Amino acid sequence: MAQLPTLGGSPFLIDAGLETCLIFHDGFELLQFASFTLLDDPRGVEGLKAYYRKFLTLADELGAGFVLDAPSWRSSPDWGEALGYDRARLAEANRAGIALIAGLRGEMSGANAIVLNLPVGPRGDGYSPGRMMSTAEACDYHRWQIGLAADAGAELVTALTMTYLEEAQGIAGAARDAGLKAVVSFTVETDGRLPTGMTLAEAVKRTDDSIGDVAYYMINCAHPSHFAAVLDDPELAARIGGLRANASRMSHAELDDAIELDEGDPAELACDYRDMLAALPHLCVLGGCCGTDHRHVEAIARACLPLMRA
Repeated sequence: MAQLPTLGGSPFLIDAGLETCLIFHDGFELLQFASFTLLDDPRGVEGLKAYYRKFLTLADELGAGFVLDAPSWRSSPDWGEALGYDRARLAEANRAGIALIAGLRGEMSGANAIVLNLPVGPRGDGYSPGRMMSTAEACDYHRWQIGLAADAGAELVTALTMTYLEEAQGIAGAARDAGLKAVVSFTVETDGRLPTGMTLAEAVKRTDDSIGDVAYYMINCAHPSHFAAVLDDPELAARIGGLRANASRMSHAELDDAIELDEGDPAELACDYRDMLAALPHLCVLGGCCGTDHRHVEAIARACLPLMRA
């Protein structure tokens, strides 16, 4: 069984803004922001491998574990249909994503733990909840993708960029039903609340009360200045195990309208992470989100790992 990240356990790294790196740095066109479509093209596969290898090499150099994400954030049924993938072709793409990261793990020495993770994105927009499902409906919708990944060898499921409570609960429930541990990562607006207006603390508590076995929670796709103030709640802070912040201070609305990538400052972002360590004693996973790349994650890791290990 894979060694999974645990609250307060040995530190793990995770990657950065996969899609923004592929689009703005590597020149790939990603319709609907879907990286799984690159699995159809040998050049795309090599682009994905090159991207992941930078982070795997960094984790190996720093002696950290690594949560290795499949390119699966958009590979659920509605997004597949929008991109012209029938169910059989989409199933093959999901399997290929797990096979890709399993192969990359096989290239490494094995000295550090590497976890095969299935990121599951929202059924709708990544910034706005739009039509909201019930918990049961969300569980039913996401069960197909999660079941495929479990059969293909995924070891962890992460509900990534969750904008509302019920979808997060549904993904966590579907992961539990497939025999996998779940991580839930919410995104927040500039006021530290979910796009629905719910507080992060309430979303975490209600998910714990409903599901009961979420491994830990993360925050992603928001700048630290948007959520640092809400971490003074000790019950919330005790359940936060991972951070994947944006480099940009822009709001979600501003990011949607931006035509250029805001990469922020890797050193500044690393300082922001370091400053939050005191409020997050159980942090175990460090990475980035939109606008970040291996430079940001390296700066974050070098700033934070020594303190996390102290």
